[in-house]
Amino acid sequence: MSTKKNIKLGLNPISRVVFFVLAGASAGLYYLGYLNVPFLVVSLLISLFIASSIHIADQWEKAIILRMGKYVGLKGPGIFFIIPIVDKIDNYIDQRVRVTDFKAEQTLTKDTVPVNVDAVVYWTVWDVEKAALEVQDYEVAISYIAQTGLRDTIGKHELAELLQERDKVAEVLQKILDEHTNSWGITCQNVGIKDIIIPQTLADAMSKEAQAERERRARVILGTAETEIAEKFAKASEQYINNPVALHLRAMNMLFEGLKEKGSMVIVPSSALDSMNLGATGGLISLAKSNEP
Repeated sequence: MSTKKNIKLGLNPISRVVFFVLAGASAGLYYLGYLNVPFLVVSLLISLFIASSIHIADQWEKAIILRMGKYVGLKGPGIFFIIPIVDKIDNYIDQRVRVTDFKAEQTLTKDTVPVNVDAVVYWTVWDVEKAALEVQDYEVAISYIAQTGLRDTIGKHELAELLQERDKVAEVLQKILDEHTNSWGITCQNVGIKDIIIPQTLADAMSKEAQAERERRARVILGTAETEIAEKFAKASEQYINNPVALHLRAMNMLFEGLKEKGSMVIVPSSALDSMNLGATGGLISLAKSNEP
């Protein structure tokens, strides 16, 4: 895995304009007879020399300048000049925030569960000189360090922690990467966990476990509700023991609610009618229902 250096080949637009202007002037002087052939050749070479000394770096770039193989400084952004043949632009380094994808395949967690984890790291070059001189290919180095750090982080956490606390795992990984890359003039600003893939059999087992847990909670809630209802009925019975009128009115209300819908039938045990003093009322209700068309 390797990345190519960002070298801008050929002349930039300004260099081309300068070369054509100088070359055109030399050709015009030769045509008018002010220059002979040797001077014309020398004039064209000087024009090319001047044009090749003009370079441009974009707003987000810095150019690394080497003079006879020795680092002499940075140039840009904007237009800058070098000494052709003697000076060399080794690289244009981008200082914008960049993103690198990396992954850890079939890595064991602390509780020995194999997982595949996909992640991204956002990083930027804050010291161009260090990035150019301290590491040969910082993009590849960041990718390998991120992958190794991710594997180490996975091995120190259990599966539940990886699934439930992604932000904390990403924060730990970001600190690990920043410690390694800071000496290269690079800072890792943020790490994001894109996806955590677990074996399908384990996913099915976890799904069944979650379903069983939901059923258990539903039954506990239902049992709690039944207990509360029983407590309320117990308190209500205490109110009806010494108040037969209230019990009678409640019974009438229950029958009314049951008979509101047309064509409905309410079957009440005779013992319940006797306890609620509704024997006669029950007979009238049955008679009324039998006479309905």
